[in-house]
Amino acid sequence: MFYKPEDGHGLPHNPFNAIVTPRPIGWIATRGADGAENLAPYSFFNAVAYVPPQVMFASTSAKPDREGTKDSVSNIRETEVFCVNIVEYAMRDVMNRTSGPWEKETDEFELAGVEKAACETIACSRVANAPAALECRLTRIVQLPGEANFVTFGEVTGVHLRDDCLVDGIFDVLRFNPLTRMGYRDYSVIREKFSLQRPGD
Repeated sequence: MFYKPEDGHGLPHNPFNAIVTPRPIGWIATRGADGAENLAPYSFFNAVAYVPPQVMFASTSAKPDREGTKDSVSNIRETEVFCVNIVEYAMRDVMNRTSGPWEKETDEFELAGVEKAACETIACSRVANAPAALECRLTRIVQLPGEANFVTFGEVTGVHLRDDCLVDGIFDVLRFNPLTRMGYRDYSVIREKFSLQRPGD
């Protein structure tokens, strides 16, 4: 099968959503200028640079009460900070609860019963028991083609690692089984790993 996205795919659901998989999930915590807090998952998320460490996430739809975007991007525009929380399999249901189109005044931490903790380098909350959390300062927001496509880039200014995820000096993802997005309504979980030595190592 071949199709041009501009012509449509003719399938019951868009296959593009399932092609680039698995995708890590960034559980983005933000705080607006008014102090209102927000927590929402994004599967268009990744690390993009080592030095200085930088991450990105993309928001691709809008809410009526946020003028062309979602709460996360709107809050980051106001305060220029955010925290990326890594999602473990055990948190799948509460993460999913925070994904709803809630009103901007809604505190998803409270809505889903997620314990908050204060960040160290930015004025924002984080998920207290997340395996890892990345405190970030905004570097830029880039608008992509399309009505509500915004990519947010941030420099990591603080890193929280849960102690039980450190094994012999290595952050071991098998200690918490990261949740990943597959597309459609499908998710997966990482339960095994293997190593490869690159040429020149």
